[in-house]
Amino acid sequence: MEMQKSQVSSTTAKSSSSSVTAVGEKLVEFCSRGENMKAIDSLYSEDIISIEATDMPGMPQELSGIDAIREKNKQWDAENEVSSCDVHGPFTNGDSFAVHFKMAGKNRKSGKSFSAEEVGLYTVRDGKIVKEEFFYTM
Repeated sequence: MEMQKSQVSSTTAKSSSSSVTAVGEKLVEFCSRGENMKAIDSLYSEDIISIEATDMPGMPQELSGIDAIREKNKQWDAENEVSSCDVHGPFTNGDSFAVHFKMAGKNRKSGKSFSAEEVGLYTVRDGKIVKEEFFYTM
């Protein structure tokens, strides 16, 4: 009887892990093509929580709700022109996965070039991303 319970737990964990991996792969695919808004529309929970490493001008460090996340991304796109973005991952662990981003571009207002690297940590529940956290050097 005990053996059957552990086999069931193992099967559940594998199917959950494969779901997390599938969501991660889809996110990487969208972001690699610069289709971040499509990723948000199809992969994010309505109740998503987003946590940046710090407050940004006009944007708090933590946001919640899909509309706030859409607005954050629209603001980023309006202020920055990304010329290249390398996306690597997903690197999965339980109900989470991480993605490494390396990008270059310029600020539209100042014309100043930038290069940046960050890691996004995403938590998945019921096939949707419920939390994203970003880590980067400052």
